[in-house]
Amino acid sequence: MRGATDILNVLISDLVNSLGKEKVFTDPKVLEEYSDDMTEISGTKPDVVVKATTTEEIQRIIKIGNLHKVPIVPRVANTNLGGLAIPERGGIIVDLTGMNKIIEVSEQDMYMVIEPGVTWGDVRKYLDEHHPSLRFGYSLAPPDTSVLCNCLLDGLTNLSLKYGSMSQWINALEAVLPTGEIVRTGSAVLSDRWCTNSPLPDVTGLFVNFQGTTGIVTKMSVQLWPNPKYHKRMFILSYDIDYSFSLIKRLTREEVCDDIAGLSWPLGKMIFGEKNPTFRSPDEPLIFIYLDVTGNFKKIFDAKLSAIDETVQEYRRRGAKFENLLDVNDLVKLEPSFQKFADFPTRLDFLLDHEGGGLTWIGAYGPTSRWEVGIKNGMGIMEKPSVPPIVVTRPMHGGHFGVLRFLTIFDKRNSNEVKKVTEMNIELCDIIIDLGFIPYKTPVWVVRRHEHNINANFLKLIKKVKDALDPSGIMNPGKWLLD
Repeated sequence: MRGATDILNVLISDLVNSLGKEKVFTDPKVLEEYSDDMTEISGTKPDVVVKATTTEEIQRIIKIGNLHKVPIVPRVANTNLGGLAIPERGGIIVDLTGMNKIIEVSEQDMYMVIEPGVTWGDVRKYLDEHHPSLRFGYSLAPPDTSVLCNCLLDGLTNLSLKYGSMSQWINALEAVLPTGEIVRTGSAVLSDRWCTNSPLPDVTGLFVNFQGTTGIVTKMSVQLWPNPKYHKRMFILSYDIDYSFSLIKRLTREEVCDDIAGLSWPLGKMIFGEKNPTFRSPDEPLIFIYLDVTGNFKKIFDAKLSAIDETVQEYRRRGAKFENLLDVNDLVKLEPSFQKFADFPTRLDFLLDHEGGGLTWIGAYGPTSRWEVGIKNGMGIMEKPSVPPIVVTRPMHGGHFGVLRFLTIFDKRNSNEVKKVTEMNIELCDIIIDLGFIPYKTPVWVVRRHEHNINANFLKLIKKVKDALDPSGIMNPGKWLLD
């Protein structure tokens, strides 16, 4: 009977023979790099890393994985994903960074077709150079991270207030199933114009939020939007949570902003260079309200700005303490570090580039009617272990729901800090789920902890889907308890 080493050697030999030695990596240092992300989540080293550059290569990798019954984990940047791209049982990591083509941009139909390795920075540069009449939404993830992955994991952008979470932007896609077969969805099943997901049966959802357990998406059509002529980005400094979020919800319903966000005070201090802000004086702002306003006609653009100003004045008359509207461009003149918020995509170096390198978060979508209690309770939990209470909120899809996100930087090398943030994240997760919020990019530990609260027939259904698409059980096993 062959041992594990013999089986691994045969697997590696098959991959090298199929793809070439230059695309197959087994060096222990390389494998170590692929066994971690920025969060506190621990995982297992892969047995081998393969860098794929074509759909056909992915087919070959999957067929070899099926032959040897070896797990396959797709990965691009693996930035701060709560362990979703870390193997639980070794196997093959398929690195998709080399699949980085913007295949098509349709100016008239307002979509682009991209591969998984295309980044926010790639999209911004390409549109600016070739299609300045169009724009895309950008997340606060670093510019070198994957757009396609953010769509599949239902992330958000600075246009999510108007257009929803990013899965709602998907028109069509191409994927390699766990059997090695290629499937297309949306208008791609019948048309050469990948402009819509309607009116076909919506099997695109078989790949959304399944965390790579149902196949590897190789191409995706994503919606683009008109790029308005006038644009202004502003901050309002506020001293009260209830007034702040009442104003955010009011402006959301007035439909005068492209984007609105509420950011807690530690982010402001970090922009000014304070590394670990845990104290706020009562005379310092509590919430930074961030606004984006655009328009194609000057009169309409000015009317939106006037409506915002009038609404702020109304709140002041009711007792709210709001500072005057601050243009980001003016803030940049006073403090150059505000440039990070002047244009997107951007790199928030104060969160990313620090000693210890850890960045973790509990982020969830849920009812904006419960924002205030969630923010207050969550900030209280973070303040107990003297962690800066960093909170990011944003109304989504016209205000029908909102994001509530608690971020923490920490030293991954310090076991005590890892333990502290692990326990804190558990407590944060529990309180927001009790309020009706659902974690997005959901880590495995969250599902395991709250399995008893999840509709049992939902779990049965997604397991049936997984079993039907992946009879060998090789695609990113363990996620969503899909074994």
